[in-house]
Amino acid sequence: MIESTVDPQKLLVEISAALGVSVREWAVIQSDKIVFSPELLDYCKTNVCGNYNKSWSCPPACESINKQKEKILSFKNVLIFTTVRELEDTFDYEGMEEGRRLHNLLTIEIQNRLDGVPVYGAGGCPVCEGKNGENKNACAYPNPCLFPEKRIGTIEAAGIDVTALSKTAKITYNNGQNSVTFFSLALFDK
Repeated sequence: MIESTVDPQKLLVEISAALGVSVREWAVIQSDKIVFSPELLDYCKTNVCGNYNKSWSCPPACESINKQKEKILSFKNVLIFTTVRELEDTFDYEGMEEGRRLHNLLTIEIQNRLDGVPVYGAGGCPVCEGKNGENKNACAYPNPCLFPEKRIGTIEAAGIDVTALSKTAKITYNNGQNSVTFFSLALFDK
């Protein structure tokens, strides 16, 4: 768990420097300021990201929105951080995927350094993808999760409204044309 003696900014700077991944913005907010929107499950069901019914951190396999909300609200604070990937154009899928991979490396390392802290990231759990993201969608689902203690939840599958989250945290949601912004969060101060 993040202890009150841990400086989130120092931690993010240290990890991002070690990985060569830049954190664009970060903030700490109280968990009760998070806006939950059950309608996000309808978006998940359209399977735009390709993880619906393919990952333990995504519907229908993940915990219900109500259980995830209860868990999130059992913590006092939330560390939110973003990375931004500049793209060649709006169709730069490879650039988006590379940005996602780098963001996931940062998210995984945050979880590793903050042993036992629930972490939520952008898209399906990246733990089984490997360091280079070469095994995309490598989740063992529907077989038992290989690393349940390391599983990273999905912000959207938890019903968290990222647009509202960005406003509450005063973090930029849209960083301009030809860019993509990735959000993650870690819970602390139970």
